[in-house]
Amino acid sequence: MITSTVKYEGGLRTTCTHVRSGQAINTDAPVDNQGQGSAFSPTDLAATSLATCMLTVMGIWARDNQVNMDGASAEITKHMGDNPRRITKIDVILTMPQQNYSDKEKNILTKIARTCPVAQSLHPDLEQNIQLVWTDPS
Repeated sequence: MITSTVKYEGGLRTTCTHVRSGQAINTDAPVDNQGQGSAFSPTDLAATSLATCMLTVMGIWARDNQVNMDGASAEITKHMGDNPRRITKIDVILTMPQQNYSDKEKNILTKIARTCPVAQSLHPDLEQNIQLVWTDPS
C-alpha cells in the first residue's frame, strides 16, 4: 500500500497526504533556500521526524510497562551545511514530564530514544546530539 502522496503546488510548496488517514501537511522551501519559510521545509521534516520517532517508540515501551510519559516534549534544532547542502547535525532535547522515574527506566528510555528507527536510518555522518532532561518532582 502507498504510504503517502506529495503534490507540488508551485512556489516551492508541496502538500503531503498520508494515504491511510487522509491527514495532510504542507512544506515550503526555507528562507535561506529561496522559499518563504511559511511551513516545514523538507529538511525540517527530516529533523523533526527524528524526535517524533524517539517519542513514539519510547511511548510504546512506557505504555507496555505502565510508565507515564504523557506530556514529554522535544525541541529540535537543525544545522545545515553546504557543498553539498545537507543536514549536518540535529540537536534534540527531550524533556520528560515530572515523574518518579527509576534509574532503570531512565536508562531504558534513553537507549530506546537513541536507537529509534529514524536514528538508525540517518547517515552516520549526520551528527545526532540527543539530550534527555528528567524533570523529577522535588
